[in-house]
Amino acid sequence: MTKKYKKLIVSIVLDLIGIIPIPFIDVLWAPLSSYLMTKMYKGKQGKVAAVISFIEEALPFLDIIPTFTIMWFYSHVIKKEDVEEIITF
Repeated sequence: MTKKYKKLIVSIVLDLIGIIPIPFIDVLWAPLSSYLMTKMYKGKQGKVAAVISFIEEALPFLDIIPTFTIMWFYSHVIKKEDVEEIITF
């Protein structure tokens, strides 16, 4: 299993933790998920994702959004295609 797929599994697990419907956990999880997002994804995209993750976890009823998995998809599928397009031109 490659490093990027291990990161996908970690992303899915972190999203599942974020779905836990206990308000006390949301208060702790929002800043922690934001911190983890900056560690998993470097640079500007990681910082933007961290802010989105914090807001998503802090606000009620938004916990179902899989922020980590969406970020993995963006980093490894969408962003990768952009790089390939630049190289082929």
